[in-house]
Amino acid sequence: MIQAKNMFAKLFDKINNKHFLSLAGNGVMAGLAMLTLAILFRVLTKVDIGYWFFYQTLFVLLDTFRSGFLQMALISFYSGTEETTSKKVIGSIWYIAIIITFLFVGINLIIYPFSKFFNDPAIILTIKWFGITFLATLPSNIASWIMQADQRFDRLLILRVLNQGSFIIGVLICVFINTINLQNLFLLNFVVNLLGSIVTIFLGWTKINWIVFRTGEYVKKIYHYGKYSVGASVSTSLLRSSDTFIITYLLGPSALAIYNIPVRLMEFIEIPLRSMVSTGMASIAKAYNRNNLKEVGYILQKYAGTLSVAFIPIAILAISLADIGVGLLGGGKYLGTEAANFYRISMIFAIFYPIDRFIGVSLDVIQQPRINFIKVLLMSLMNIVGDFAGILIFGNIYGVALGTLFPLCIGVFFGYYHLSKYVNFKLSNIFIFGYIQVRRILRKNVKYFKK
Repeated sequence: MIQAKNMFAKLFDKINNKHFLSLAGNGVMAGLAMLTLAILFRVLTKVDIGYWFFYQTLFVLLDTFRSGFLQMALISFYSGTEETTSKKVIGSIWYIAIIITFLFVGINLIIYPFSKFFNDPAIILTIKWFGITFLATLPSNIASWIMQADQRFDRLLILRVLNQGSFIIGVLICVFINTINLQNLFLLNFVVNLLGSIVTIFLGWTKINWIVFRTGEYVKKIYHYGKYSVGASVSTSLLRSSDTFIITYLLGPSALAIYNIPVRLMEFIEIPLRSMVSTGMASIAKAYNRNNLKEVGYILQKYAGTLSVAFIPIAILAISLADIGVGLLGGGKYLGTEAANFYRISMIFAIFYPIDRFIGVSLDVIQQPRINFIKVLLMSLMNIVGDFAGILIFGNIYGVALGTLFPLCIGVFFGYYHLSKYVNFKLSNIFIFGYIQVRRILRKNVKYFKK
């Protein structure tokens, strides 16, 4: 009995840290999202699923303007600072966020009366639901940025479980009472986001009362920082969403539904990647704010290398089980399509995602958002060219998968060339650091549980 208690105590010690909580938050959110999608794939037609993905892609792209303008600025100026500075930063963030939000809502209200002149149902639904949903997400978004900067991944886990859990419960209820359709799906999405924002305000996680501490100095600082970071974020979102728009235009919504299955399965890579970026970003920001550039380089190489090395066996496993993954998520009607091979190609390239992601994050954190903006813009342009060329050559979504190699290479080498001017690190050291770190983690955990 005592031995069992000691084992549970050791296990709790291992999981009660920022890395595990960040991973758990992303994992729970992704797991529930994939379960929701598995249900939607089975109860909606390919065309309706295509419309839903189109709206989600466009919403994320437009929402990226707000998050891209403010999220990295909050982390860069807020992490590791004293309370007086923290209040000025958060107050200024809230001030700018409100302006951006009401600007977008105002534009939506102006366009809304003209929605009847559009023939595309996806556009009509987007115009109808974007504004109120964008407004509803504001408090919970800012709360999540603050939690990330404070490394309060326990709170972030609660918020993500609340949002995604409420959504899947709502979907199941609609399926059970046979009312699942696009209109109810959009309504449910709005209600869930509103609920999350109300909870974060009630619990004081948004720090909205700090808006009174905003200053003109920090509003200007955040603006000048944000005008480049938003360019990088929008370009990153465009890098991902351009596939959606081009596939819809050239191949149709059914092809988009097939494409989204491997994209969603890529969450097995994105979950640990987002988690490590969340924890690593705040650590890099603290090191930079303390003027420790050597530590910045070390953290970058350690995090990026650890993930890249760890992704190799994950990629091999995913490639082997691709058909099973497609069948579980999409159902039998997607077996035999291009989905499984698209997933295999994507998993090979995914090994290098951490290097590109951490180089970009580091450029933002050391307050070089202009360079990161140029980097991501070049990647986006190359991705668009690659998508059109690939689809015209292959005639299917394989062209999109193969076309991702070129923007990835541009991102890694362009980013490395410019970041190495400020931070001392080498690309070759990333895999060396990763191998050493993975081996150290494995040995440490084996010894820990043998005691």
